[in-house]
Amino acid sequence: MDPLEAISQPTRRRIVARIAELGEASVNDIAAPLDITRPAVSQHLKVLRESGVVLERKVGRHRLHRLNPEGLAQARAEIELFLVNELDDLETAARQIVGSRSTNRTEVVK
Repeated sequence: MDPLEAISQPTRRRIVARIAELGEASVNDIAAPLDITRPAVSQHLKVLRESGVVLERKVGRHRLHRLNPEGLAQARAEIELFLVNELDDLETAARQIVGSRSTNRTEVVK
């Protein structure tokens, strides 16, 4: 799964926001204010790790999670590309509408 697809799910976006707030955190710290179980958070973290959005490091028996700037940069690049394409499509559609209105006005004047 790519980073953008991973963060498209609302619960995972909440988890990413929580990690961003904490900097680095355990599953317990991440799950505390969220209305989901620790096992569910762990499953979402697995998806986020596999997609490259989150990094994990072990400290003794604990696993700490932090955001991966490279994974987030990839998601951002995909979003920017999507927006550029959508804006290009919008511009094309707007030009077509303006062009058709100009043609219709010319016909009415004749």
